[in-house]
Amino acid sequence: MTEELEKFTKKQKMQAKAQETGDQGYLMVDFGEFQGRSMKEVYEDQSKEAQALIKYLVKADARPNTNMAVFKAYVLKRRTSAEGTREHQPASTSALPSPSSSALPPAATQTGVRKPATVKALLGRGKNLTPSQIAKMLTSPVKPSPAPQCTLPPGRPLPAQPPAQRQLFLTGFAEEDDEELAAAASQCETQQTTAIVHVDVHQPPARQPPVHQPPVHQPPARQPPARQPPVHQPPVHQPPARQPPVHQPPARQPPAHQPPALQPPVHQPPALQPPAHQPPAELPSHWKDQLPPSQQEWIRHTLFKANPRTGKPELVPQLKLWWHPPQPPLIHTQPPASPNLFFTRPLFLWMPHKMWLYPVVCVRPACGKHRLTAAGVYRTVRRVLDVDGWYDLATEYLECKRCSKKYPAWSEDILGQLDLGHRSQFPALLTYRYSCDNRVLRMMRERTMGNSVAQLYKKLQEQHSEAWMQRVLQYLTACEPFARICVVRPVFAEPPPMPALPKPKWLLAVYARDVLGRLDEVKAKITSTFGSVLKMDSTKKITKKLAGAAAGTAAWCTNVGNEHGQVLVAVLTASEGHALDLMADGLMRRYREAGEAPPQLMYVDRDCCSPYGPCRVNAMFAEWDGLQVRLDIWHFMRRIAAGVTTEAHPLYGTFLARLSTCIFEWDADDVAALRRAKEGELAAKRIGHISEEAVKSRISRRELALHCRRRTRGVAETTRLIAALISVFDSERGKDTLGVPLLDHERIQQIWKEQEKHVSCIQDPEDFSLYTKTGTLKKGGVELSCYRCARGSTSLESFHLHLNRFIPGTSASDAHFQAYLLEGLMRWNDDRMEDALQGASSIRCFGSALKEAVDQLSQTVLGRSWDDRYRTPGAYTGKKLALIQHQKE
Repeated sequence: MTEELEKFTKKQKMQAKAQETGDQGYLMVDFGEFQGRSMKEVYEDQSKEAQALIKYLVKADARPNTNMAVFKAYVLKRRTSAEGTREHQPASTSALPSPSSSALPPAATQTGVRKPATVKALLGRGKNLTPSQIAKMLTSPVKPSPAPQCTLPPGRPLPAQPPAQRQLFLTGFAEEDDEELAAAASQCETQQTTAIVHVDVHQPPARQPPVHQPPVHQPPARQPPARQPPVHQPPVHQPPARQPPVHQPPARQPPAHQPPALQPPVHQPPALQPPAHQPPAELPSHWKDQLPPSQQEWIRHTLFKANPRTGKPELVPQLKLWWHPPQPPLIHTQPPASPNLFFTRPLFLWMPHKMWLYPVVCVRPACGKHRLTAAGVYRTVRRVLDVDGWYDLATEYLECKRCSKKYPAWSEDILGQLDLGHRSQFPALLTYRYSCDNRVLRMMRERTMGNSVAQLYKKLQEQHSEAWMQRVLQYLTACEPFARICVVRPVFAEPPPMPALPKPKWLLAVYARDVLGRLDEVKAKITSTFGSVLKMDSTKKITKKLAGAAAGTAAWCTNVGNEHGQVLVAVLTASEGHALDLMADGLMRRYREAGEAPPQLMYVDRDCCSPYGPCRVNAMFAEWDGLQVRLDIWHFMRRIAAGVTTEAHPLYGTFLARLSTCIFEWDADDVAALRRAKEGELAAKRIGHISEEAVKSRISRRELALHCRRRTRGVAETTRLIAALISVFDSERGKDTLGVPLLDHERIQQIWKEQEKHVSCIQDPEDFSLYTKTGTLKKGGVELSCYRCARGSTSLESFHLHLNRFIPGTSASDAHFQAYLLEGLMRWNDDRMEDALQGASSIRCFGSALKEAVDQLSQTVLGRSWDDRYRTPGAYTGKKLALIQHQKE
């Protein structure tokens, strides 16, 4: 611990000395054998090991912002300074000015044209400035510096000072700074020289002899410039007292001949000079390993720019969510060099903190909701499966300064803090390896026949294949003209293979994660369903699809519905009877906590009555004192029909129709109104005389059920009519032409003896209406009412057919089984509610959170509800749904 403290103290002192002197050589070396020594000491060390390290640093690819990168820059600076000193020493000793050329050049040329040592001098004074600051100081107009005192011949005026002249840094330092500063200063000085020479050429001073200069040739780097003929000027007579020394520093008095590298062509105007070079932006190193070559090029030019000070890539200021690649040109003047441009894909950039300045906090309790700050771009780029292709997904990194924990912005910890308006713009669900777009997930949510992951996989494979083949076709179409016109067939690159799709098993796992992510919302919607007329029924078919560890643990699926056809609860049990007590307790608690009125009527297929007191159903729902239990009439008729010899008997249908007539009677007023409507329709067709039989034949069973109400006949009347019906069909009149009777005499008598006591259980309640008016319809000039009946559990029998289709295939594990069942129940209830309401909306949306957000914002912004039919679902009550396992005793 003491050694580390001493090392840290020494490093701080060396760093302070380097900042004070401006020499990076005092910084400490943090790596290798020379760790702890200064960079200057290691550089000047002549040992074999130190010189080997210096040679290695010259060629090494040092990582930016590291100690090795700083040491490498220092080594390159020292080497460049040493080489520049060796190059300029011979020129200063051998190129002494002759008497004919010792005169000072014009002021414009003296200030504007400089040799390479001037750049080093500029950087020596501006080593602590950024390139942009150096460029600004180089090009800022200031008062021209006075030229050295000299004496001109009589009658020769001083040359005019051009308006484009700029004051440069004074020379005095020969050490060169880093390469980036040198490049910036050299470019600015080149532009300055161009402007000065341009003015000097077009406005020559009076009586100045022409300067003969050969064509300028650019020599290779680090070679001495080619000599030019001296400028022939008349000698200047100066007084001895004021005559400056013959040998001037290169930066203050440049010789008449200038290096070709710093003297641009005279005939080129300044407006045509090329702009300063900007280094191209590079992708982050971790992105290069994950993105294919076709993506790297356009993302590098579109999304990133190079930092002018450090050269590192940084995001462009104008950010957006979706970034689309450039499209191939419509007309190709040369063969495509690569097929990459034809096979690019979009990029989705998710940065809620940087784009919207959305405040997000650390989720750790110890941090006390500390605000997160930006920590750059996240190193992982995800590939997302779309309906007909793929796209890339990138995000930002957020960091908690208090606990140093980092979060990618697509994590659930961050997404859960966003409001739904911003959260809904995130387009995908992420898994370990792949990601899935929400549009693909919506295709799996519909629980109908044939909607399995295997079927979805085939649809996606077809969509991806067609889209990929269209790209291949575009690429080959662009190459075809050049393959046709060329004598020698050019060699074109092969189109890349189509990316493989994830297997159906992965799609199933993604769907399960999607349902689990919306589990509270789904359960809340199901447990927010109520009704005044309940129906309870059970089925066995769906339990046979349970596989894995749950196989054989359930034998019955019991469902409770309401008068609209919605399902309040669905549970799987090993048996009926006492196994449903937990379901009944949860249902009563739901009504009690929601403040809903208890239901008044319940239709069942068993346990409707008891000779020893309250029936089993009343005992299960003991909190509901006013609950009336009724036997479903369709089940009662099926019990009577069990006494027939065969359902293929010619009189079987007639017997059931007469049995229904014995139980129900139609409302006379509704039937009369329907007859008048049919007579009006026939009269409009002008078919002549309309008889009663013609009108009766035109009325269908569907029209009767829609426009006419019916009620039960009463216990006494129903008992008398059913007994008379059985006696008729149990006689000779109940036989067909071959003498086969319809009813088995002994069986039908035993059945009627047992079911006669249930005639009272099928009667309609006296003080409760089972019909709801849903609208009106005009036929034949008569306005007819449309009704919906709540009697019986027939709606649950229809639901059992669809319930079996909720689970695709023939088997499913317990987790997938529950996910399918919950999603199917929620969507089934929403569809039934749309059918029950008048004026159903054309918008089909099952997300209650999205509906709630739109409704609240509409009330705030528009002052009204977006959908008057929408009702906010209640919170999840904790009621068990979909899967309750009970072992048989």
